[in-house]
Amino acid sequence: MNTLIIEDEPVNARRLQKLTGEADPDIRVLDILDSVESAVEWLQNHEEPDLIFMDIQLADGLSFEIFEKVKVSSPVIFTTAFDQFAIQAFKNNGVDYLLKPVNLPELAAALTKVKRYTAKATVIQPDLSSLLRLLSAPSKEMPKRIIVKYGQNIKAIDFTDIAAFFSEGKSVSLLTMKNEHYPVDETLEKLEKTLDNTLFFRVNRSTILNFNAIDCMTVYSKSRVKIGLKLPLKLEVIASTERSGDFKNWLAGKRE
Repeated sequence: MNTLIIEDEPVNARRLQKLTGEADPDIRVLDILDSVESAVEWLQNHEEPDLIFMDIQLADGLSFEIFEKVKVSSPVIFTTAFDQFAIQAFKNNGVDYLLKPVNLPELAAALTKVKRYTAKATVIQPDLSSLLRLLSAPSKEMPKRIIVKYGQNIKAIDFTDIAAFFSEGKSVSLLTMKNEHYPVDETLEKLEKTLDNTLFFRVNRSTILNFNAIDCMTVYSKSRVKIGLKLPLKLEVIASTERSGDFKNWLAGKRE
């Protein structure tokens, strides 16, 4: 089975490639692409693969945009780090999905499902209008949880229980209101696009804060704001100069 992986996080792409080989040694990964644009170009110039893995949120847009720009007849398995309200829509439309971090048993089950569809020639493509409508729904329908993996454990954490997201180098982690740390398989850029922006704000290049985690704020140099959090750690965060204006509007509830 020839497969194509569309995933803009190199670590996640490599993990998926490794797991597909473990699930089925006959699987061949033709290419790994990281954007809507590169995927469209590849599909326009190559024979379609037997299966495509698609991350939902790519660096240059939603992977659903690929279907609008090029005909896709291959079965698709979507991957996402979020326990999205739209996941049920994927199932209703005959498209499978995998929650990140992807694990071997779930991947093997998804591959079995694809092979069953292929054998019966009943591959169903997603109802894009339905999926896009769900993803553009009001904030009350925003994702409520994120899935994290630490060691051999997997945990679902409510966004309301998260104090902040931090990036250090290429790694991203979250900090809960109880001062617990967990790794996250997404960039801050992706998180910023998905999180409820009435609750979370990216105060600088390396930090996204939950409004309810803020304890105190003081004026800092060059119009910056020093933020203290309601945690035993007594962590302080500095809102960058270029974001301080938007940050103050967000505090006042003016941010759209």
